[in-house]
Amino acid sequence: MPISVQSITLTLNDRRLIDDLSCTIKSAGISIIMGPNGAGKSLFMRCLHGLAIPDSGAILYADKPLNPSIRKQQSLVFQTPTILRRTVLANLLFVARQRGIDDPAISGEYLRQLRLDHLAHHPARLLSGGEKQRLALARALITKPTLLFLDEATSNLDPASIETIEINLQSVSKRGTKIILVTHDVGQAKRLADDVLFLHHGKLIEHSKAATFFKNPKSAAARAYLAGKLVL
Repeated sequence: MPISVQSITLTLNDRRLIDDLSCTIKSAGISIIMGPNGAGKSLFMRCLHGLAIPDSGAILYADKPLNPSIRKQQSLVFQTPTILRRTVLANLLFVARQRGIDDPAISGEYLRQLRLDHLAHHPARLLSGGEKQRLALARALITKPTLLFLDEATSNLDPASIETIEINLQSVSKRGTKIILVTHDVGQAKRLADDVLFLHHGKLIEHSKAATFFKNPKSAAARAYLAGKLVL
């Protein structure tokens, strides 16, 4: 389901945070949204998912505006997930049952994929940061979304958790789930991206295939960002 973003603008407190942004995001692969702090990356993702409403412009999914049916096919993993006061398995079962999945064995398989099966009966609130984020991803994946959003979902996590999450993202992407990921981690973007959207001051400065972006970025802002310089 390709996404067509048509000249969206969003202003909050007299500040234009998304500025006449247009693009087409293909329905396959992993799209990475990058840019310096304050570029509008997370806000743009919220617009795509319907959590923020642009002042003008349109976002179309296969030529249709976002509606409950399309929204039901999407999942979003935040940087800081909300964890329910119950066991790890019960957290996953709560989400699974909302989609009519009552078999605990299915939930157990998702825990195994995210390397949490040994913690199934552990209080979820006592998990480490990386374990909580893996649980959040398991809850998102068990709904079998056609489109998965992740907003800085691996920021400040331990390397083992990052590796587990990335392996699962690559796996579900190959099986047909579209992934849109906001990250500041250039290494992660190089490992995962099929295409890159680079934002600066709320504008889409570049959108190109990953190989092209990392080898020969067109804008001075992107070149500076990739070189580790401050981008103002």
